[in-house]
Amino acid sequence: MNPIGFAVAAALGNIVGALAIVRHERRSLQVIEACLAFGAGFMLAVAVLGVMPEVLRDSPGEALYVLLGYLAVHLAQHVLTPHFHFGEETHRVSATAGISAVLGLTVHTFFDGVAIASGFLVSGQLGVLLFLAVLLHKLPEGLTIASVMVAGGQSRGRAIGAAGVLGVATVLGVVLTEHVGPLARHGLAVSAGVTLYVAASNLVPELQARRGWVTAAAFFGGAAGFFAAERLLEGWVR
Repeated sequence: MNPIGFAVAAALGNIVGALAIVRHERRSLQVIEACLAFGAGFMLAVAVLGVMPEVLRDSPGEALYVLLGYLAVHLAQHVLTPHFHFGEETHRVSATAGISAVLGLTVHTFFDGVAIASGFLVSGQLGVLLFLAVLLHKLPEGLTIASVMVAGGQSRGRAIGAAGVLGVATVLGVVLTEHVGPLARHGLAVSAGVTLYVAASNLVPELQARRGWVTAAAFFGGAAGFFAAERLLEGWVR
């Protein structure tokens, strides 16, 4: 299996999410919000049950890189970026907020690609599971960056372009993982920290602001979906 193809497919999710914003497709936005909840549960399950055992199997010291991945995303998204949250931006923001959000998210999306490539270095099954985890949050990610750009007064074209930048960063993460030794050795551990951060620190707080059984069901359904996907992949992906 070619991880670059999976990275390109995931990157297109950024564009789809951005298009839902610029075209004001309310039904699509509702679907993406459901993906946010489902994706949070799925990502948590993949990180804890799929990635962490592989990271710690032969080298417990890799836990340090898990922590570094977690801290790096927090630094990029919430220290260096003054205004960021997942989901649609409904308030006016400064023009620079969109640019800083792109820069902050680029770190995270780069490691989305690293995660996909690193997963395939372990097994086809883990690679596909990580691809699915990345894809599920690519839609709300594209929605987020496009809405921040539009709220900052940027054009629809630039909003879609910003989502495209995130997609390119994902593909670049795959390419570099295959050619840069440290990424090949430690990329899976760093990606585990990144995945945990996105799921637990970005997505779950967004869910907690939404009341109702539908969001809760989607979240727990995402965690259950991991087991279903793992079982389905056992028969035909190695």
